[in-house]
Amino acid sequence: MGLVAAKSYPGEQLVRAEAGADPARPAQRARQEIDYGRRGKGYIFGAFCPATGDALTKDYIGRTINNWVDFLGHVEAWVPTEIGRLYAIDDNLNVHRATDVLLFCLQHPRWEFVFQPKYAAYLNLIEPWWKTPHSVALKGRRFESWEEIFKAIEEATAYWNKHRHPYAWGHRRRHQPRRRSESLGCQKQRRLGGCTT
Repeated sequence: MGLVAAKSYPGEQLVRAEAGADPARPAQRARQEIDYGRRGKGYIFGAFCPATGDALTKDYIGRTINNWVDFLGHVEAWVPTEIGRLYAIDDNLNVHRATDVLLFCLQHPRWEFVFQPKYAAYLNLIEPWWKTPHSVALKGRRFESWEEIFKAIEEATAYWNKHRHPYAWGHRRRHQPRRRSESLGCQKQRRLGGCTT
């Protein structure tokens, strides 16, 4: 998930005008206290199975080789043994290509590491999934310590796993509501290039 700091994360809040204020004058902008987040920081490592939607998250203070190999051990224990092959899609961080990771692969032959091309994070389905714990756990909250952040991430992951669903590439909702003023006949003509209103 990248570096996460104990700080305030802005959320979406409505700002209402004062009671009895001039209706022609717009409401003031929302303001948030400046927060530099110097109360603790760390990294969230995650594993995600797109076919089932299962997710696993673990917190670490640093993004080191030892922490990465430790996380791989947690994933090895998390994935059922009847699954014969594990494909780990990784970016090109030097931690992911270290000698200790190769030794882990030798000890666990069902693992295969696939390194995505540079500047192609969209090929790894955990990247869009990170938005879910970020919005569920962090958005609109203020954290005083790293432990509070990871507790919130753990709760968001547990919530996700309870309500999980399979992830698929390229399946987005592309719903565009119709304008009420257009008739269905005009919509068909416009698609064919005949309606100009």
